[in-house]
Amino acid sequence: MFSRSILRATSQAALRSTGARIITNPRVMIPTVSPIVSVVKRSYHEKVIDHYENPRNVGTLNKNDINVGTGLVGAPACGDVMRLQIKVDEATGRIEDVKFKTFGCGSAIASSSYATELVKGKTLDEALQIKNTFIAQELSLPPVKLHCSMLAEDAIKSAVKDYKSKRSGLKPTLGPDAVASAGVGATAAPAAA
Repeated sequence: MFSRSILRATSQAALRSTGARIITNPRVMIPTVSPIVSVVKRSYHEKVIDHYENPRNVGTLNKNDINVGTGLVGAPACGDVMRLQIKVDEATGRIEDVKFKTFGCGSAIASSSYATELVKGKTLDEALQIKNTFIAQELSLPPVKLHCSMLAEDAIKSAVKDYKSKRSGLKPTLGPDAVASAGVGATAAPAAA
């Protein structure tokens, strides 16, 4: 009896401080808040919820593959960590596959998932044009969650940088650099013979 009254008094005091009316259920002895109390509810935009509950392109690629670039970024302020990997098709120069793994809040996961959809099928230069403001606008992120979209942009840049650094020792296969190196290689071979 004494413990019930302490439980009731403690619960009532806690709820009274919020201004809520208390209704006790005598069978269960657990105070509940009446439906009169209005609860201010913060919610994510439906796109964030969709990408959080059904993330696209989750997984990993072989980081030792020369055609795979890996970007690993984090935000010390909130603890979010994001790894984004791109696989580039040598023949076309387009990102043919992309995977991510994110440890963080719903907005960070949604930003990663959405970023993977944006970069797939793009060239490296097109992928580098993706800005965090576009991601934040599309997902309707509040100002306090803008760092999540910044992580996604940074992860894309880091993955492209890693891909390019892996290939820096190889001759380019695409673009104006490929044409220049093919021309240099063609003239250098007969001179050596």
